[in-house]
Amino acid sequence: MENNKELLKSQYYYELPEELIAQTPAEKRDNSRLMVLDRKTGKISHRHFYDIVEYLNPGDALVLNDSKVIPARLYGRRYAKSSDGKTRNEPSGSEIEVLLLKRIDEKTWETIVKPGKKMKEGTKIKFSDKLSGEVKDVTEDGNRIVEFDFKGEFFSILDEVGQTPLPPYITNKNSPKDRYQTVYAKYEGSSAAPTAGLHFTKELLGKIEEKGVKLIYVTLHVGLGTFRPVKEDVITDHKMHSEYYTVSEESAKAFNDVKKNGGRIFCVGTTSCRTVESASDENGFIGAKSGNTDIFIYPGYKFKALDCLITNFHLPESTLIMLVSALAGREKILEAYKEAVKEKYRFFSFGDAMLIL
Repeated sequence: MENNKELLKSQYYYELPEELIAQTPAEKRDNSRLMVLDRKTGKISHRHFYDIVEYLNPGDALVLNDSKVIPARLYGRRYAKSSDGKTRNEPSGSEIEVLLLKRIDEKTWETIVKPGKKMKEGTKIKFSDKLSGEVKDVTEDGNRIVEFDFKGEFFSILDEVGQTPLPPYITNKNSPKDRYQTVYAKYEGSSAAPTAGLHFTKELLGKIEEKGVKLIYVTLHVGLGTFRPVKEDVITDHKMHSEYYTVSEESAKAFNDVKKNGGRIFCVGTTSCRTVESASDENGFIGAKSGNTDIFIYPGYKFKALDCLITNFHLPESTLIMLVSALAGREKILEAYKEAVKEKYRFFSFGDAMLIL
């Protein structure tokens, strides 16, 4: 660790006027503003996102998370029980909200259920004529393991009955669904968008490829734990939710070829960063692998795989501001955030971007 104060949550706080929290995306994805931070000198430049091409060299690589956001918020009704404890055939009047967190198998998910008090093991919920579920277990931290019963294809049914769970700080729910999805989203499973990727258009990615930059895709399904606040005063006491990731053989080979040839690895977003750091060996080469990661990156962490990071502006005292502080230094990050507030950058999921070189 740099020093003990780096371990205190309070050291990652900054003042943010509420009006700077972006409620809607930029009119055109790549017209967002881009703050460029040179982490060696602390120098800050103000650009637009489409200028990102200028900072990439032939032989570099962009690592993108191709996970797709699913309509992970479901509303249903709990089946009441009769006095003898048997479940009645019709749902009662009480409405239940279920947020899908992580897929366990084809029919089973770890979920957050609200209100949770009565949602004991064995409780059944009806969401629609095609979808119902049963609580199979309650985890240590109060999440529910729900097994779903459905007719047809699960994700098609979700598209019909589910809602996109926008972050709690976005109060305007009218943005088009596709704007909370990257243009390269492919594999369903995220409860929240890998938001740094929202700035890319297909045209911009085409220009980047034309320049001789390799596009490498990995998958990390973003859980709602992304928005889970750090409650502990000492950050090392915080426990990260685990998230499922996959790196294919093709992606691992392309990544390692770029490394061997001296190219730089630009991770698009903290999720891509956490994926490659989880899959990396001590020399910064990655393997083809999949599994769950609960990697928590904060100052003192030595990056193995990543060279540069494209990211958004993150919540005060969040694990994500701790991650960018590990890369650029806490003081430089807080100085950059102060400058972003002064220059009225837009913050969080639908906000502007930062490139850390």
